[in-house]
Amino acid sequence: MLYKIYKDIGSGTRKNGRNGYIEMMHDAKKHRFDIILVKSLSRFGRDTLEALSTIKSLKKMNVALLSEVEQINTLEVNDTVLSILLAAAQEESASKSENIKFGIHQRMRSGKAVLNHTRFLGYTKDETGKLVVVPKEAEIVRKIFSLYLDGNRVRKIKRYLEENGIKTVTGKTKWSTSTIDRILSNEKYMGNLLLQKIYTPDFLTGKQKKNCGEQSMFLVENAHEAIVSKEIFEEVQRRKNRTCQ
Repeated sequence: MLYKIYKDIGSGTRKNGRNGYIEMMHDAKKHRFDIILVKSLSRFGRDTLEALSTIKSLKKMNVALLSEVEQINTLEVNDTVLSILLAAAQEESASKSENIKFGIHQRMRSGKAVLNHTRFLGYTKDETGKLVVVPKEAEIVRKIFSLYLDGNRVRKIKRYLEENGIKTVTGKTKWSTSTIDRILSNEKYMGNLLLQKIYTPDFLTGKQKKNCGEQSMFLVENAHEAIVSKEIFEEVQRRKNRTCQ
């Protein structure tokens, strides 16, 4: 008798964010089922040590994990065999991750943008994924650059935006100084794209890191319509580099 189907949209490499996985383990502790059926061990967990620890916990509860691909019942195989199978699953996941990274890098080298966000202040995406200007928002961006060149630092710009009822891209009435600073430093506003400013060192953790030269970066000039001129953008960068925020 089927008790429940547990599913996750996120990666199988981490428990974090896997609500279905967490719920399944919670129900296992309450002895609500005796068997867990999975497509493969790699779908269950791709970190060898973490997956092995979880399977050991399930064994203590007398809950069997049946894997369709590997054709195993975890109650019938020892930890050594499980370690080998889980290590193979982790290696498979790592290989897929590297293949994906390679494809992304090839796109970057050919000048094709890889943009994770759907929109940010001044731009949205068209049906092809290309950045297109949102006129009303673009005026806010130009005002921020203009205020900075007039000698206003980010805190004064924040005050101006809030006092004049100008909202953020998400509709908030309060601005953060870090958001304004990022706008003033974003090369996309002069029509360029600097790709791979951040990267993921370890596919298992999924944590992103600022690229400080560890990976190649790719500059695509005139990738889309600019909101501010190159001269204005570069002058702002020159002033930002010589002044304390």
